[in-house]
Amino acid sequence: MPNFKWKGKNRFGDVVQGVRVARNVEDLTRTLEQEQIKVIDVSRKGGEIEIPFLKSKKVKLKELAIYSRQLSVLIDAELPLIQGLNILAKQTKNKYFTEVIQNIRSDVEAGSTLNQAKRKYPKVFDDLYCNLVASGEQSGSLDIMLRRLSEFLEKIVKLRSQVRQALIYPSAIMIFSVLIVVFMLWKVIPVFANIFIELGASLPGLTAFILALSNFLQNYIIYIAGGIIALIIGFRYARKTQGGRRAIDKAFLKIPLFGSLLEKVGLSRVTRTLSTLLSGGVPMLESLKITSSTSGNMIMEENIMKSRTMVSEGTSLTDAFRETGAFPFMMVQMVGVGEATGTLDEMLVKLADFYDDEVEATVSALLSVLEPIMLIFVGGMVGVIVVSMYLPIFSLLAQL
Repeated sequence: MPNFKWKGKNRFGDVVQGVRVARNVEDLTRTLEQEQIKVIDVSRKGGEIEIPFLKSKKVKLKELAIYSRQLSVLIDAELPLIQGLNILAKQTKNKYFTEVIQNIRSDVEAGSTLNQAKRKYPKVFDDLYCNLVASGEQSGSLDIMLRRLSEFLEKIVKLRSQVRQALIYPSAIMIFSVLIVVFMLWKVIPVFANIFIELGASLPGLTAFILALSNFLQNYIIYIAGGIIALIIGFRYARKTQGGRRAIDKAFLKIPLFGSLLEKVGLSRVTRTLSTLLSGGVPMLESLKITSSTSGNMIMEENIMKSRTMVSEGTSLTDAFRETGAFPFMMVQMVGVGEATGTLDEMLVKLADFYDDEVEATVSALLSVLEPIMLIFVGGMVGVIVVSMYLPIFSLLAQL
């Protein structure tokens, strides 16, 4: 169905406008009149040429956190919601996010609630966000809920940056070292090989192995590159399938050093998300369902859904976590204390802060351990190649 640009006056006499999908002008006019909007003008919106690579339709978590905090401050200052949304739309640098905010403002002007307007953009505002906004609107504490959301998102952003810091350094060093070795085998070693052949030098075992590796790389480099690309594509495809994602997530948790880090990150997300939802008045079963999708690991997601099933059958959250056997003892104990004292959301926040500290400590320890290991690894690879090329030269000098 085509898009139509419309302009009219709402029941308060304010001029409102927006873009909507409809079969024709008559249908759109009828719909707007049902929403108590007096139509001034309706025109069909022309098709726009979009280049996918140049137009990004993505909103970063950091941008969403800033938006939530700013909207919370504006509402707390008793500024009308529509005016607040208009201010934020003008301040946002992300063009797609600006468009989303403008459309939300138009829907709110037309009589929609903020929660209903945001649910039209699930890729920007997930279930957690929309449920807390709905809870804030119903209880009259929208500014408080938005502030909680901004704090939650800021914690997630910080957590992601810490994990990225732990993963980028070794990955960058590994890729750099592999590229150096490939370049040496592809371009440098053949020069030495020709010299050894001309001089008739006897080749030690290590040198012969490096020369054979160089010949293999030169003859099959296209196939090797194609194989690497195929592996990357296969990995990305497997991540989109349920079985493949489950196997990959399970393997990630078993990686030495990094497995425990990823587990702590998942537990931090789970406890903080569940705490935010429960403190916002979202029912337990709905909170567990939303929380499962934020863990970032399918194994954890399955364990949370198992716990949810047990809770729906009348089991306490503490017993459900204990019976799954997938959650740390301290977490189960803290949840038990929270349920017994009626402070579950507070206990979950303390757990999330504890796991955040654990992640920070683990990242610092990993970087301090990996730095010398990676340097030794890179130096070792390059050193072996250099030594293998000098051994025949030493042999020739001995014969002289």
